[in-house]
Amino acid sequence: MSKEEFPSEKDLPQEDQEKQAKAAEADKASVKEDKKAKDDKEDATKPADAELDQLKAEVAALTQKNKDLEDKYLRSEAEIQNAQRRYSKERANLVKYESQRLGKDILASVDNLERALQVKADDEASSQLKKGIEMTLEGLVRALKDNGIEEIKADGEKFDPTLHQAVQSVPAENDDQKDHVVQVLQKGYVYKDRTLRPAMVVVAQ
Repeated sequence: MSKEEFPSEKDLPQEDQEKQAKAAEADKASVKEDKKAKDDKEDATKPADAELDQLKAEVAALTQKNKDLEDKYLRSEAEIQNAQRRYSKERANLVKYESQRLGKDILASVDNLERALQVKADDEASSQLKKGIEMTLEGLVRALKDNGIEEIKADGEKFDPTLHQAVQSVPAENDDQKDHVVQVLQKGYVYKDRTLRPAMVVVAQ
């Protein structure tokens, strides 16, 4: 078909010209709407990105806060467990060594009774009194032993600073006597695995 066969806009009827004009305007409007929608989408994306960044920052802050709280909880839990262990140990010690104070108080009476027995009995009355003192002393020593308190072996033993307290030293008569106890000035006692009172001794050097 030649160029002449296509009718120009002027050759179209008035009604067709109006339709073409409306179609052209519709196309222009559609392009404008597409552009506006694109611009609106870009404008909407900007605040969305900013909001996302803010949310990420809040999540990071909350995560750190949760970690700090967890650390505090673990430290507190460890402190509580340590306190419970200390309490249990102290309670066990109190039960184990409950007679320690009483034993120390009784030792003074034991010392006095032993000194009384060193006095010579010259008559019947003194002998009877001495016998009574001996029975009392035996009862006390037996009660101490039943409660875990026993006399420390000292005379002739090698000096042990955890059990003996050297208050005097003398020259040793031979090599075997060196660093050994040669005299006990006051008896010492142990209570279970503790030294209740060290023995006061004289040591050969």
